[in-house]
Amino acid sequence: MMTDVTDLTNPVPAGGKPHAPIELIRDLESTSGYWAAVWTMCALPDVHLICDAPIGCFNLVATAVPDYTDAIPHIHNITPSVMREQEVTMLGTAGAVRKAVEALRQRHPDKQLIVVSTAESEMISADHGDWLSKLDPPVPFFWSRSLEGDEWEGRDRVLLWLWQNFGRRADVRASERSSVAVNIIGPTYGCFNSPSDLHEVKRLIEGAGGKVNLVYPMEATLKDTPRLAESAVNVVMYREFGEALAKELGKPYLFAPIGIRETTDFIRQLGDWLGTSEQADAFIAREKQTTLAPLWDLWRGPQGDWFATTEFAVVAGRTYTEGLVRLLADELGMKLQFASGRPRLPGEMNNIQIREALHKKQPAFMFGSLNEKIYLTEAQAKAMHFVPAAFPGAVVRRALGTPFMGYSGVIYIVQEMVNRYYDLVFNFLPFDNVAAAGQLKEVANPLTSASRLVWSEAARSRLDQQLESIPWISRISASRELRAQVEIYAVKHNLREVTPEVVERALAG
Repeated sequence: MMTDVTDLTNPVPAGGKPHAPIELIRDLESTSGYWAAVWTMCALPDVHLICDAPIGCFNLVATAVPDYTDAIPHIHNITPSVMREQEVTMLGTAGAVRKAVEALRQRHPDKQLIVVSTAESEMISADHGDWLSKLDPPVPFFWSRSLEGDEWEGRDRVLLWLWQNFGRRADVRASERSSVAVNIIGPTYGCFNSPSDLHEVKRLIEGAGGKVNLVYPMEATLKDTPRLAESAVNVVMYREFGEALAKELGKPYLFAPIGIRETTDFIRQLGDWLGTSEQADAFIAREKQTTLAPLWDLWRGPQGDWFATTEFAVVAGRTYTEGLVRLLADELGMKLQFASGRPRLPGEMNNIQIREALHKKQPAFMFGSLNEKIYLTEAQAKAMHFVPAAFPGAVVRRALGTPFMGYSGVIYIVQEMVNRYYDLVFNFLPFDNVAAAGQLKEVANPLTSASRLVWSEAARSRLDQQLESIPWISRISASRELRAQVEIYAVKHNLREVTPEVVERALAG
């Protein structure tokens, strides 16, 4: 895993001005507009995708990554055009794509074929839109921008493209529209925690008096696409993508909520738009007595005091980054060490800065991806907990009981943090101190022992500096452990005084 290379030095051209600094971003998802197209379109069971690519170039997106995230052994409705060297250098890929179209029409006559470009086909400018449109019946072609677009931009474009090519129609009758129908836009393959969060969003919509019309595309078909026009309100599941389609549909829309206040506002606004305000208010009142009841109990419990003294950090998709900050910092009063969303906004930390920050000081709770877990492992962080909140990373979330969104998400997150807090405290119970005392006894001699060691003020200050990188809730217990580690080192080396150098050598070992 490589890290960012930032602030690269650029030579000044002769007689010209210095180039703008170049930022080479690493340690991010390798996904692209092509991956976005696959994970969005292949969620529709009546679609079969032809990716204009060599035979192995669909393995990651269709098999490996979905398996260790969505627990899907293989996305079955995708086939490569089997681009070979001779197509790239001499013939072009149209012939390979045509063969794939003919074979799949025989094998899947009931499915809509769609051809998608890949990085390999885009590098040789293999745009098949014109001749594919002249087939009978025509085959749509989607230029995925694999070489220039990121995953979020790609999903946004795909959803809009599907509506514009398969959804628009003029014959949506008034009888087909419902005053309480709600679409959920966005759930696709490769979205972190999608099953649980989708389950909770459905529950909130129904609690507010709405009726779910379409979950698009995850629980829909391509033929269902025109039904998007039948809803009164749309809910955009993620802030990273889906809003373009919601705007195109021309109906009021809301983002799926994270946190107590945002969820309450979401339910009330939905009730207002659907004309079901009384039902929405009654649902909120019931939720305070049922779903949210554990929060009040935890808040009043003995662990309630640590919320205001505990630091956390978040690096995730923008939906979860902004939502967790609202819940944990704004509502629960926890201390935010730093937060960075993806896609990253101006002023937010890049990966090299995140790595440096985590090496210098670890929060008690780190919400992030595999990248942050690696950085913490490099820093040998012990007094903290990593909580998966984003891809990339081998994290399967298919169960419905792990939501981050809605009222249920509040309880799940707080419950997880309290349990991990107990683990954190357990790690610093005095078992290690007992062991350390035994080691001191074994190495002690009449001339030197821990009781005769003299700590210089500079050494105490150096130990305090080391403790600054440890979360506050663990610092007292950790100080005993680190002090014992230093004293064992000093006794073993027949030292009478603990100096800053002795502290550094002991802790380094």
